[in-house]
Amino acid sequence: MQKIRKAVIPAAGFGTRFLPQTKAMPKEMLPIVDKPVIQYVVEELVDAGITDIFLVTGYHKRTIEDHFDQPSLDLIENLKMGGEKKAPLLKEVEDISKMANFVYVRQKGPYGNGTPLLNVKNLIGNEPFIYTWSDDFIVSSPSRFKQLINVYEEFNCSVLASIKVTKDEDYDRYGIAGGKKIRDGLIDIETIIEKQGKKNAPSDLANVSGFIFTPDIFNYLDEALKNINHGQELYYNDALKLMLSDKKRVLAAEIKNGKYYDTGNKLEYLKTVIEFSLKNKDLNGEFRQYLKSLKF
Repeated sequence: MQKIRKAVIPAAGFGTRFLPQTKAMPKEMLPIVDKPVIQYVVEELVDAGITDIFLVTGYHKRTIEDHFDQPSLDLIENLKMGGEKKAPLLKEVEDISKMANFVYVRQKGPYGNGTPLLNVKNLIGNEPFIYTWSDDFIVSSPSRFKQLINVYEEFNCSVLASIKVTKDEDYDRYGIAGGKKIRDGLIDIETIIEKQGKKNAPSDLANVSGFIFTPDIFNYLDEALKNINHGQELYYNDALKLMLSDKKRVLAAEIKNGKYYDTGNKLEYLKTVIEFSLKNKDLNGEFRQYLKSLKF
């Protein structure tokens, strides 16, 4: 069994839900207290043992590359002049570039979340890897990626991170996996139903946030690409459905002891910022008092 050491993060979208803020700044760089969203994702990957991270970006995402690069000499000198008080900040910004080997690929091809995978096909090679979004995550213990890797190592197949949906409207937001139950929170997938409501859902496990794919997904993506017409979008689910029709094993694993955060829309982003601010030891007390003082 090959060790999972690579991850792919698509980050080429325009972030139109956050315009005009995202006109010049990528949505992946929106701050949660003092870190951009994408850094939380990268830190979790590194903690799970990932060494090589491939970011599939567009022409307007240079800020992401700059963030994970070494700090400028001007910033280093400025922080050094701050003495011991600024020393922790200096270490923190210098450590960002050392977290992993970062590789940047410009996205090309049809729209859709399957295209970034084809863009890194030759870089991933014949290895299993993690595919995860840049604007959502699950806070859990153990982390979602460690939980996914544990399932992969047990069954040696593709694994989709999942959460149990609790609201009726969530069945219209996510893809829902159905199939044979292996144990609580783990399904041997036979079908994936896309956003068709609770009545048609085969289970209560929604596929979100991150996945482990075996390298054979690339062959099915090539096949799926041939099946779409000009102007249509290419989705990774197109390839998954072809895999399932060929009896390839794909599991849906509920991420235990976790909470899902989706910063891809304004309301959920603001909720995330508030929750993380309340957990921040430097802000907790004063910020909590401020929130209590608000009158509407």
